[in-house]
Amino acid sequence: MPKKNLFGYTLKALEEEMLARGEKKYRATQLYQWIYVKKVTDFDSMTDISKSFRDVLKEEYTLDLPRIFTKQVASDGTIKLLVEMEDGAKVECVLMRYDYGNAICVSSQIGCSMGCAFCASGLLKRERNLSAAEITGQVMVMNKILYEEGENVSHIVVMGTGEPFDNYDNVSSFIHIMNEAKGLAIGARHITVSTCGLVPGIKRYGDEGIQVNLAISLHAPNDKIRNELMPVSRAYNMDVLLDAVKEYIEKSGRRVTFEYILIKGVNDTIECAKELSERLRGILCYVNLIPLNPVKEKPFERSLDKDTKAFSLYLNNHGINCTIRKEWGTGIDAACGQLKEWGTGIDAACGQLRAKYVLKGRN
Repeated sequence: MPKKNLFGYTLKALEEEMLARGEKKYRATQLYQWIYVKKVTDFDSMTDISKSFRDVLKEEYTLDLPRIFTKQVASDGTIKLLVEMEDGAKVECVLMRYDYGNAICVSSQIGCSMGCAFCASGLLKRERNLSAAEITGQVMVMNKILYEEGENVSHIVVMGTGEPFDNYDNVSSFIHIMNEAKGLAIGARHITVSTCGLVPGIKRYGDEGIQVNLAISLHAPNDKIRNELMPVSRAYNMDVLLDAVKEYIEKSGRRVTFEYILIKGVNDTIECAKELSERLRGILCYVNLIPLNPVKEKPFERSLDKDTKAFSLYLNNHGINCTIRKEWGTGIDAACGQLKEWGTGIDAACGQLRAKYVLKGRN
C-alpha cells in the first residue's frame, strides 16, 4: 500500500488516525508540533516519540513535499515556483510580498475546466484535483525558502490554477490545516478562497462557520458579457449567483470581494460601471479591479489607465467600495491571470497560471 502523507491530515483527522491504530490522541499534536512548529520532516529527529513508533511512521507514512522544478524571482521580490508532484504533474504557486506580510497564491487543480476566456490557466483542461497534502506542500516548500530569510508565509489566497470549489473537500482540509492553532496558525481572515461562481460551493462554504474570506470572480455587470467571458455563467446566471452571495453574507456576516478584470472595449465602459454599481448596491462587498495581464494566446487587451481610473471613480462615487489591485510579478508572468505551469517565462500574474502538467511517461 502507498504511504500516507501526513501533510494531508487536519489535526482532527490525524487524531482519529492515531486512535484507530491504538495510539493515544496526543500523538497527533506531537506530530503537528514537529512538522509545523519545529519544521522537522525527518521522523528519526522526533525525539519525544518512541523509536518503535518512529519505525512505524517511517514504514507507513511520509512527509514528502513537492519538488521545486523551477524557481523564478522578479525585481519586486515576487517568487514563482513550478513544483512537481510525485506522479510528475506540475503546478505553479506564487509568493507576493506586501508591507503586511507574505502572501502565497496556491493552485488547487492540475489544469482547469472552467474555460474563462481571458485566463491562461484554463488553456489546459483539468487533469485531476490536487490532494490536501499537495496543496499544503506548496506552502511548505515556499516556507522553506522564506525560513532562510527569517520569514514565513502569513497570508494565503487559493487563486492559482484550478477552481477551488470544484475540489471542495481537499481545499477545505487544506484551509483547516493552515488555520490550525497547533500548527502554522494562519488566521482565518488571512486566508481567501476565490471561486468563479460555483453556486453549490458558495452555499456549502456559507455553512462551514469559519471566517475565511470569500472572493467571487465576477468580471462583468450582466449575463450577456459574463456568458461570453465565463462559461460557468450559463449554469449559474448573475441573479442566481448574487442570491447565493447574499445568503453567504447573511450566514457568515463576512464581506465578499468581487474580482473584476478590466478588458478594453469589453467590460470597462462607464455604462458597465453604472450597471455594476446598480447590481451590487446593498450587498456587503467591495470590488477589486484587476488590470488585464497579457496572455499571448488570448485576443484581449488591458483597459487604458484613464478608463480604469474612471471605472474605479464611478463605483466609489456611487456607493461601491472599490480598489485597483497592485500588480505583482508581471515581469516573470506571475501576475493575475498569467499562471500557466509551462515553466517558460514566469507567467505568475493573475490569469497567467497554466502549468503544463507532465505525468510520468508523458511529455
